[in-house]
Amino acid sequence: MRAVAGLHRQTRPGAGRREWGLGWLLLLPSLAVFGVFTIYPILRTFWLGFFLQDPFGLRQHWVGLDQYRDVLGSAEFRHSLGVTFLFTLYTVPTSLVLGLALALLANQHLPGIRIFRTIFASTIATSVAVASMLWLLLLEPSTGLLNQLLATVGAGRVDLLNNPGTALAAVAATTVWQNLGLVFVVTLAAMQSIPDELYEAAEVDGHGAWSRLTHLTVPLLGPQLSFLTIVLTINAFESFGQIDLLTKGGPQESTNVLVYSIVGTLPLDPGKAAVQAVALFAIVAVLSFVQFRWFDRRVHYGD
Repeated sequence: MRAVAGLHRQTRPGAGRREWGLGWLLLLPSLAVFGVFTIYPILRTFWLGFFLQDPFGLRQHWVGLDQYRDVLGSAEFRHSLGVTFLFTLYTVPTSLVLGLALALLANQHLPGIRIFRTIFASTIATSVAVASMLWLLLLEPSTGLLNQLLATVGAGRVDLLNNPGTALAAVAATTVWQNLGLVFVVTLAAMQSIPDELYEAAEVDGHGAWSRLTHLTVPLLGPQLSFLTIVLTINAFESFGQIDLLTKGGPQESTNVLVYSIVGTLPLDPGKAAVQAVALFAIVAVLSFVQFRWFDRRVHYGD
């Protein structure tokens, strides 16, 4: 045994170096791809924010941090950021509540519930473009299905997409509808992993349906709900397609979220767009970190 232990001590340093080298060699392709497609674009965008340049990129003029101060302190940036936060507030809590409600309904042992599970989960496979076009057909002011239904009951027409007071909510409804599939699938899968014995014990102890939901189901879904909150927040801050297809950032800039502002600014002033992109990256990173830390202290992750 002593001889084996001595042999192990003799061979361990060299083996460790070989394993260390092999590990880095295996990681090298992934690190190269990550560096080329993630790290370099971030650094390049940050560097581009120090320059004023024409739309064709032929002439650049160094302005340093002045451009960062001007753009981040401008009324246009604050407006786009405020619209983005409001859009996130509209979409994330609503998606979580409605998706959880559908999962609770689909988790019941009812006849034909599998059909409804398929319907509820179907939006997870719907692209932003398809979802936006479906809602455009529904909300289009002249020939949309909503106004046709209102006309049949003698009500006046509504133009939700061209009204500054309702346009953002209408776009948010499109996003919520598309998010429902993801929230439904994740929460339903988690619910079905909760042992029935826990519900039976809670019912024996006199807990009603609402008490079981708030004190048993929701706490046990904590890891899934925290994951969904972070993902939906990131998606909300990166929303572009539905806004481009439904409202073009209008009317009166009421749906001009930060990503749409960046895309609209990019052809005319790449440096200004780069500053906004860096700000968006920093905001999303900080929000994700704060949310992760907050949930990490309050959510129990099972063994």
